Amino acid sequence: MTEKAIIKVFIADDHAIVREGLKQILAETRDIAVAGEAENGLDAIKLFRKSECQVLLLDISLPDRNGIEVLKQIKKDKPELAVLMLSMHREDQYAIRALKAGAAGYLTKQSAPRELVTAIRQVAGGLKYISAALAQELANHVGDDHAAPLHETLSDREYQTLTMIASGKTVGTIAKELSLSVKTVSEYRARLLVKMKLKNSAELTHYAIKNQLIE
Repeated sequence: MTEKAIIKVFIADDHAIVREGLKQILAETRDIAVAGEAENGLDAIKLFRKSECQVLLLDISLPDRNGIEVLKQIKKDKPELAVLMLSMHREDQYAIRALKAGAAGYLTKQSAPRELVTAIRQVAGGLKYISAALAQELANHVGDDHAAPLHETLSDREYQTLTMIASGKTVGTIAKELSLSVKTVSEYRARLLVKMKLKNSAELTHYAIKNQLIE
């Protein structure tokens, strides 16, 4: 197979064991090669700019910034790039949000071993990649005239804050994990409570559980 036919892939994930696992899966193919990697969002943006990869595997939960923010930044620089989002989260939590932000596909890490190669080849060819389960969910919403759920009105960072608070994390813990100030996280919390017409974290948690936004 000629060099031209090889799909060059860049991996951005903060867990070394995940990156190694992905590389092992791709090592078994003849038409896909890993040409770079990064462990956080800032490095992903800087290093990827210097690479000649066609596909970016991007973790949605990076330690320094939200993967969707990284996605938006990289798509500004390289709009033609195929970005395949990887996540531990169920598809119904982040997939549609990621696709709207410009992702070419969304893959859960649980399904990666069996779907990764197919997904990379598909997005490298200019197509979108979603699982059969997500395709069915999208089909169920076609022609749905109901108003969008309130959580879909949130920004990416507000939505992330919602799921973290609903998972039992304090504002201080969230600030530390996202490398933000406590004041900034408190502002996100205040904004999302107003948007969702909720009074406190208890109501927020109840909403998240009712709408299956957290495990």
